[in-house]
Amino acid sequence: MGVYDLAIIGGGTGGYVAAIRASQLGLKTAVVEKGELGGTCLHAGCIPSKALLRSAEIYKNAKNGEEFGVIAPEVRLDFSKVQARKESITARLLKGIQHLMKKGKIDVYEGKGHIVQPKAVSVELRSGEENILLNAENIVIATGSRPRTLPGLEADGQYVMTSDEALQMEELPSSIIVVGGGVIGIEWASMLVDFGLDVTVIEYADRILPTEDKDISKEVQRLMKKKGVKIITSAKVLPETLEKGDGVSIRAEHKGSEKSFSADKLLMSVGRQPNVEGVGLENTSVSLERGFIKTNEYYQTDEPGMYAIGDVIGGLQLAHVASHEGMIAIEHIADQNPSPLNPALVSKCVYSSPEVASVGLTEEEAQEKGYQVKTGKFSFRAIGKALVFGETDGFVKLIVEEGSNKLLGAHMVGPHVTDMITEAGLAQVLNATSMDIAHTIHPHPTLTEAIGEAALAVEGKEIHA
Repeated sequence: MGVYDLAIIGGGTGGYVAAIRASQLGLKTAVVEKGELGGTCLHAGCIPSKALLRSAEIYKNAKNGEEFGVIAPEVRLDFSKVQARKESITARLLKGIQHLMKKGKIDVYEGKGHIVQPKAVSVELRSGEENILLNAENIVIATGSRPRTLPGLEADGQYVMTSDEALQMEELPSSIIVVGGGVIGIEWASMLVDFGLDVTVIEYADRILPTEDKDISKEVQRLMKKKGVKIITSAKVLPETLEKGDGVSIRAEHKGSEKSFSADKLLMSVGRQPNVEGVGLENTSVSLERGFIKTNEYYQTDEPGMYAIGDVIGGLQLAHVASHEGMIAIEHIADQNPSPLNPALVSKCVYSSPEVASVGLTEEEAQEKGYQVKTGKFSFRAIGKALVFGETDGFVKLIVEEGSNKLLGAHMVGPHVTDMITEAGLAQVLNATSMDIAHTIHPHPTLTEAIGEAALAVEGKEIHA
């Protein structure tokens, strides 16, 4: 039996960051993790998928090397080495997290945590040894999520996959149907077409990336089609029509009729669902809302001393959000009076090629909230560094309030924009105006010049257009 100030169920990005913050604040902390520390982000999401995306980018660039004066007689893909590189990156980062746990004197229990009563967690150890009971004054539930599927389209690992199974592919098929044109679906479509696959995306909404600004969705759709991805929007997949055998085929309702689609494999990318089963919530006063654990702004559940963070509570299901939620929850436990998270200040990224990044309100959202808005847009075609990279597609778009010139939102599609969005994020934290951004000197030649030019474009003062 262990006695702790805090027990965290789940050692993913939310859980392990919360544990480190708790250690910093002097709380005796235990983490219970049934798999490996790092959770979905490290082992089945952010990191491995980006490692594959990077290999796809290198492969595509190598094939187009002649444009840069680099002649490679034969460029071929060894997917086993692609996967080996992905695994080595994951292993290295896992060692880093394990080191941080030891550094913080955080006890890690490898096994499945089950809440048996409000201040007690039973751990079914992975080793098969007798269960351990942890008594904790506070408990944080950080059990994350798993890929969602549609009834009749459950993953079988051979014909139908989620991102979990796709990440473990030993060899690439020649063609694939991606059901879902959200963030995960578009990242996979971009990656797989760059690897040379025949890719079809079927999206239920009237546009891909439906939560992004409409101008961004339109540009990404254009550029995905330019890469060779076939995109079908406003289409409802009919799971009952799925046929397996020589590959897969499925039908979808589209513009009043049914259309048939065939490929070697089908990838389900229709969101994620919370891991609330088997946690022991029935032994607590914790309540659910639309399947997710209900919390207040400090991530307290309806059970005193019990908190929940990350994908299991819904909201923005992003690794960096889970980490921030974890720190807020811990600081609340430790009476540090933390500020609640403002979703409008969270930067969101899509690691397709080209990349997408955004923060704040879309133009449509700003108008719906009653703002009088004006926008500034600037294309990467006029940016020297983009020409040097050979990646001139895309643009930066800023949404600004009329009169005050306060930045309401920033939206980008183009080269390395996921590394650029934080400037706009900081501008929003500081309540900066478009002129504040315009007066910030952006070094030349850099891609960030597009942000400065977009800020000038709000007033029609852009220089290189």
